[in-house]
Amino acid sequence: MIARLARGLGPRLTGRSPGLLPRDSAGEPWLAALIAILCFLACLAAVGAASADRAAHGWAGQLRAEATVQVRPRVGETGAGAAARAAETLAGVEGVAEAEAMDRATAEALLRPWIGDAVLPDLPLPHLVTVRLDPVTPASAVTLSRALAEAGLDASVDDHSLWRGEVERAAMIITLLAGAAFLLTALAAGAAIAYATRAAMAAQRPVIETLSLNGATDGTIARLYQARFGLLAAGAGAAGAIAAALLVAGLRGLGGSDGFSPALPLAWSDLWLLSPCPLLAATVAVVAARITTLASLQRRR
Repeated sequence: MIARLARGLGPRLTGRSPGLLPRDSAGEPWLAALIAILCFLACLAAVGAASADRAAHGWAGQLRAEATVQVRPRVGETGAGAAARAAETLAGVEGVAEAEAMDRATAEALLRPWIGDAVLPDLPLPHLVTVRLDPVTPASAVTLSRALAEAGLDASVDDHSLWRGEVERAAMIITLLAGAAFLLTALAAGAAIAYATRAAMAAQRPVIETLSLNGATDGTIARLYQARFGLLAAGAGAAGAIAAALLVAGLRGLGGSDGFSPALPLAWSDLWLLSPCPLLAATVAVVAARITTLASLQRRR
């Protein structure tokens, strides 16, 4: 269908007779199918790279935005009371968005998948306070520790700095690998489109020579093939981008708020990444067609 549409539009846009250039001999339906598949894969690689970057930086951002405080009750003070007092103290510190004491039920819910229900009732659990920091001007661990000490609380602050660096480095590596995968896929698609266009035009060499012998200029012949293969590649690229967009939209719809999964958070804005695909495919095909046509004319001379 894509190849038929491109063949039908080509003569209208170029003002040439439909019978001027042979079509079946060039294998255009196969060329259109190849371009569509390559564009589909390149679009998926682009969305995958954007999703991987979003997930990696999301992990690092969550670590930077949170801190955990372990409170040790003093003599004559309950653990729950000490944790509540620590949460109240930290909530008033500049750079803290929210501080909340973790009750035993919440702590048990976090541990249950790992150790089961048998030992939970008798297990001594630390008294913790979860702190959500201001994303713009977060409070440092030193500031939180000083505020707790001034309030007479025995507590330790963990701002996840010990392993946040490792997560941030992993996030950077994931982003670089995803970007490299997209670039390699896009370059492979572009090279394959150029090669397939030149191979398809090999069958057109007698027609190119005939047009030249009948007085057509090199520029006119080149523009004729540029329009023909550019339209073909644009239609096939659009088909590949639409197929990728439908797949991404389906996965995004299935994933709900997580965007398919927390490890691959798709967003509706990712669909905009697919829009340049038809233009890029057409540009590669046009350049390949022009170079091949002019080279063929030069060799004939």
